[in-house]
Amino acid sequence: MDRRLPAPAHHPAPVLRVGNASGFYGDRFDAMRDMLTDGPLDILTGDYLAELTMLILGRDRLKNPGLGYAKTFLRQLEECLGLARDRQVRIVANAGGLNPAALADAVRALADRLGVPTRVAHVEGDDLLAHGWGPDVITANAYLGGAGIAECLRAGADVVVTGRVTDAALVTGPAAAHFGWDPGDLDALAGAVVAGHVLECGTQATGGNYALFAGIDARTLRRPGFPLAEIHADGTCVITKHEGTGGLVDVGTVTAQLLYETGGARYAGPDVTARLDTVRLDQDGPDRVRISGVRGEAPPPSLKAGLNRVGGWRNEVVFVLTGLDIEAKARLLQDQLEDALSADRPADVRWELARTEHSDGDTEERASAYLRLVVRDGDPAKVGRAVSGAAVELALASYPGFHVTAPPGKGAPYGVFEAEYVDASAVTHTAVLPDGRRVEIPPAVRTRVLEPLPAAARLPEPWPAGPTRSVPLGLIAGARSGDKGGDANVGVWARSDDAWRWLAHELTVDRFRALLPETAELAVVRDVLPNLRALNFTVRGILGEGVGARARFDPQGKALGEWLRSRYAEIPEALL
Repeated sequence: MDRRLPAPAHHPAPVLRVGNASGFYGDRFDAMRDMLTDGPLDILTGDYLAELTMLILGRDRLKNPGLGYAKTFLRQLEECLGLARDRQVRIVANAGGLNPAALADAVRALADRLGVPTRVAHVEGDDLLAHGWGPDVITANAYLGGAGIAECLRAGADVVVTGRVTDAALVTGPAAAHFGWDPGDLDALAGAVVAGHVLECGTQATGGNYALFAGIDARTLRRPGFPLAEIHADGTCVITKHEGTGGLVDVGTVTAQLLYETGGARYAGPDVTARLDTVRLDQDGPDRVRISGVRGEAPPPSLKAGLNRVGGWRNEVVFVLTGLDIEAKARLLQDQLEDALSADRPADVRWELARTEHSDGDTEERASAYLRLVVRDGDPAKVGRAVSGAAVELALASYPGFHVTAPPGKGAPYGVFEAEYVDASAVTHTAVLPDGRRVEIPPAVRTRVLEPLPAAARLPEPWPAGPTRSVPLGLIAGARSGDKGGDANVGVWARSDDAWRWLAHELTVDRFRALLPETAELAVVRDVLPNLRALNFTVRGILGEGVGARARFDPQGKALGEWLRSRYAEIPEALL
């Protein structure tokens, strides 16, 4: 029995309401149901993919070639497919991961089993594994734009699943389909990219992970609602959430998300390059922030491709050091283990002493510090029994109070993420429509480049000299940080116009490096975003080979911004 619905007639409403129900694979399961039942929507998106997720899905596919997609998405649809149809909401998600065709088939089978007529389409062509990257590469995927999604929606799809597309493509595709934009509508597309970037991480736009949370009623943030964007035909939008849901939407929460995992003022993608230095934010009422002024220019001729390969084997042991003589205990243990491993030392051995203990601690944990050992090597034998055995054998022969947070294991493989760039014309971006037709999507046409604002125009007048006080930078600034492969970004925004006058001139690259000593020997690039009262710092190489390698204490750089805010600076008393 053919349960597919006929393609609906296209009568574009003046506003397209696009919501988000997932910011990562493992996000709140009932968000899809909540977004469908808590208020009106036209499109519901879900972002399930990240660099680490692609590695996880790659391992799934190695075990079973029929897998490689986000299985959670199917379980959510089992509850929500009928709701979406009843409310006339279309669903667009990148849950297809490495196998969008298989997920599309699974959605059709689910729809048939539920008796819910559903037209399913998918987007493919991002998988570049066959291009010969080497035997250790297990995933290789280009970041596609939203044009394939738009083609599927124009053909009447109720559910569109994709593989690796840019996060913003989940919004640019539906918006282009709804308003009839073509590839030359650069400003409108750029506005949709910015809207998509705000939505992509779910509740990070509605108060989640928000640097300035301490000034907000805790009851408000207990269960933030997921965000939605009211998009207009010119690409402007209002970021909001369903009425009555938790969290908040204000200029601060939207600014924080705009600064997350970005590079410079040019936010390049396959659909358009959005100019973040043109973005304007205005409070448009309670839980409503208007985004306007976004300018777009041509996308680059190449597409980013994310590669995950098996980097080797890794093991970790965390030793607990309690009470007095913490540093002496750490030296003794380190000397003992280094001696035990010297005959066949792993290629990479890293020690980190975290001084978490408190003097005269009133619980044993508060009196304890942690010594972390991480080893990596291409040979599993060198990081397995050789390391765990050496650690266990010291249990009665090392520092007083010897114990570990968990029994040492045998080690596990780790992944390495690499970004490559391929000519867009070499990627076959394909929309597979509900009727099975395959439509190849041509690369976007390059058309224009906007000149950046002159440096002098981007900086405000300096704050005048006066008395200062040594206090945490976070008293006058918010921050958010994240990962881009082995790099990290730290976006910092001032809480007032006066604070911006001080921050823009004082938080230079040199000062940033001094505040975060781990960055002292690394390349750091600063970009100025005056309309947001913000600076963005890109730190090259601080995350090593990416999150899959887990070489650093905070492998995704999520808390770099909070570390920066906690550091003391000489701040004018007039700003405090």
